[in-house]
Amino acid sequence: MASTKEYLNFVLEQLEALDSVRARPMMGEYVLYCHDKVVGGVYDDRLLLKPTPAALRALREAGLETRMERPYDGAKEMLLADVDRRELLCSIVQAVADELPAAKKK
Repeated sequence: MASTKEYLNFVLEQLEALDSVRARPMMGEYVLYCHDKVVGGVYDDRLLLKPTPAALRALREAGLETRMERPYDGAKEMLLADVDRRELLCSIVQAVADELPAAKKK
């Protein structure tokens, strides 16, 4: 099942406090970028993020359990994000982006 544009728009609205978030369509789903780094994606109307140590730490500090899911069969597990908690979501996405290496120039 492909993700809906409505769900993507909702996710982007939740992340509008971050200045450099964008999404790119890819095979019916969407890859999510923050500061030109791939931080996760929208798969089957779920926001999945890269499970970096900072993201996992932020969830623990918030007293939340981590839920890992696969975006598609055969893929690595990713962190299922709670899109209803805007402030926490923004801090986790920013933490993931901060922890990832800079994007390589093409």
